[in-house]
Amino acid sequence: MAANPDQKRMQILLVLKNVLDRSGAAVGLLLFGPGVLLIGGLIRMLLGKPLLLRQLRIGRSEKPFTLVKFRTMTDHRDFRGTLLPDEQRLTAVGRFLRSYSLDELPQLWNVLNGDMSLVGPRPLLPQYLGRYTARQRRRHEVKPGITGWAQVNGRNALTWEEKFELDVWYVSHWSFGLDVKILWMTVLKVVCGEGISQQGHATMPEFTGGPTQSRQNE
Repeated sequence: MAANPDQKRMQILLVLKNVLDRSGAAVGLLLFGPGVLLIGGLIRMLLGKPLLLRQLRIGRSEKPFTLVKFRTMTDHRDFRGTLLPDEQRLTAVGRFLRSYSLDELPQLWNVLNGDMSLVGPRPLLPQYLGRYTARQRRRHEVKPGITGWAQVNGRNALTWEEKFELDVWYVSHWSFGLDVKILWMTVLKVVCGEGISQQGHATMPEFTGGPTQSRQNE
């Protein structure tokens, strides 16, 4: 059965979005290349190897891929060999990198590789798949992004449920104009360093499924 005109149009737009994403990532890697090298050298000096954190995340159509970002935490463990809480392992340089989202720069490679988009729902951990509602799983209908609608509307100051609602809204209302708006808002948010974490947490707490009642402000 032939696709209807709206489906064909959407397919063409998604192909164009992919081309623009990869072109933007290539330009970004060239522009930020010196900064990436500087940050890598700083991490090597203060934290040692590895420079990058490689972690399995879930992409479009729930396909896993390896996300890369700058390492911001130590590997310190307790006497049982268990990693210490994030707030005890997050370093001063790591906190600075997170404050301005500089730790995310290596993800331009994920975009160039086709696993991610510049804009889309943030890619999350594989163990969350079984915890989503059917509606929340719609966030995987598009490629995950370095930034997204949830990130410019509260980021980690939101509850998980609020973030997922914003992700689903983005999937339903996607347009090039919306992507441009999100990219511009991202620049403003990064400069202000808003919504980096929830109160009492160095990073976003784990999503355990079910409703989370409390909203904690940055």
